[in-house]
Amino acid sequence: MKIGRLLLRAAVGGFFIGHGTQKLFGWFGGSGLKNQASQFEGMGLKPGIVHAGAAGAAETLGGAGLLLGYRTPLASASLISVMLTAINRVHLKNGPWASKGGYEYNAVLIAAAASLAESGPGALSLDALRGKERSGAGWGVFSLALGAAGAAGAHFLAESRSGGAVEPFQSGMPSSANGTDPVAAAPTVSPAAEAESTSEPVVTEEVVVEHVVVEETVGEEASGETSEA
Repeated sequence: MKIGRLLLRAAVGGFFIGHGTQKLFGWFGGSGLKNQASQFEGMGLKPGIVHAGAAGAAETLGGAGLLLGYRTPLASASLISVMLTAINRVHLKNGPWASKGGYEYNAVLIAAAASLAESGPGALSLDALRGKERSGAGWGVFSLALGAAGAAGAHFLAESRSGGAVEPFQSGMPSSANGTDPVAAAPTVSPAAEAESTSEPVVTEEVVVEHVVVEETVGEEASGETSEA
């Protein structure tokens, strides 16, 4: 069980550190704080720089706390807060399944973080080395409640800045260089123009044929006159 909790802390905490540093510093292929702030603005989380910075810090510090087993209930609460905000702003409308952009994965991470807060980080942790390991159902409920409070605070801050109107999140449809939809900007061909472009040059062929017939007729008459002479 000690190894199991250590592996769970390493997996969940380690990946949260990665996500947090992607937001803050652009590490591990991340977009960095400026671009992340723009994405948060698109989700209605204004000011974007504040929400992006807070989410990145919560993921980085909370992930590190969970990985090291340091102040585990607080570390779990910070991660739960970020995941509840992500569900509220992005995934809830898509239903539960991750394959359709739903909140399945977020719910699993919330459950993992709350479980570690309840069970404690285990003997292989900084909390245990400090003699301050906390465990029990109360600590699990505490992390869930504190995480929910943090998510609610982020929501109300965004609502107060947007006047209650949340802008829809743009999923990143491709656009052309001038910002227009490439499909809408594509040139269209009218049915008349298309028919005209595909019609055969009948008149031209008739003229050519007529010209050839005339030349043959003249040639025959000329040859006939020569033979008579």
